[in-house]
Amino acid sequence: MAENENRTVSPASSGSHIIRVEHLSKSFGSHEVLKDINFNVDKGDVTCVIGSSGSGKSTLLRCINLLEEASSGHIYFNDADIMSRENNVHNYRAKVGMVFQHFNLFNNMTVLENCTIGVRKVLKKDDRYAKEIAEKFLEKVGMIPYINAKPAQLSGGQAQRVAIARALAMEPDVLLFDEPTSALDPEMVGEVLDVMRALAKEGLTMIIVTHEMAFARDVSSRVVFMDDGVIAEEGSPDVIFNNPKNPRTQEFLSRFMNK
Repeated sequence: MAENENRTVSPASSGSHIIRVEHLSKSFGSHEVLKDINFNVDKGDVTCVIGSSGSGKSTLLRCINLLEEASSGHIYFNDADIMSRENNVHNYRAKVGMVFQHFNLFNNMTVLENCTIGVRKVLKKDDRYAKEIAEKFLEKVGMIPYINAKPAQLSGGQAQRVAIARALAMEPDVLLFDEPTSALDPEMVGEVLDVMRALAKEGLTMIIVTHEMAFARDVSSRVVFMDDGVIAEEGSPDVIFNNPKNPRTQEFLSRFMNK
């Protein structure tokens, strides 16, 4: 049957990873941005993806969230091929949420409305439940006093914390972060990273594209270094930051390690 065919996986890896990326490539015209990417994410992992601008980090994340269509390869979520035609994109994104660099809040909605709309429209929950779950996560990120504010009334750090609460209200299995602090003023970065640190301690599975090297070193369970569209090196934070093998990794991290 087609459904079973879409769930076919190799025996060695079946059931062991919440996300598997296999031989993933992505080209824009003649420009190959991702080249034969392979990596796995286990439940509870905090995987930080680092590398220079233009190395393919955000494109990889957007392919995992199906915001970009990969040119070839496969992405599996709980052993189901999410790139198959039978995959329901909205249901998948409810389970694998995303926090964007520029927040992507609805400017015409209040903070509370931003955090309830997905719960009501995608998860089909009633208004009472949507309000309760939204308030729960707004409280978690310290934004409950601002539930009636519009995004334009918030600082960048506050808006990003609302975006995180909105994603959490969907109660996802995995949360993707695409450079969540790069659009923030330096004094606002800490408040967002503190929220992400707390989520990591609670065991939320996260894939984080970030330029915050200290955060990646201290919080991640695994670090992936990308260079020119490939995974040049991956391993534990201790290995990547203290004993990187690839010369490009060494070069990229040299300023940070010499501080």
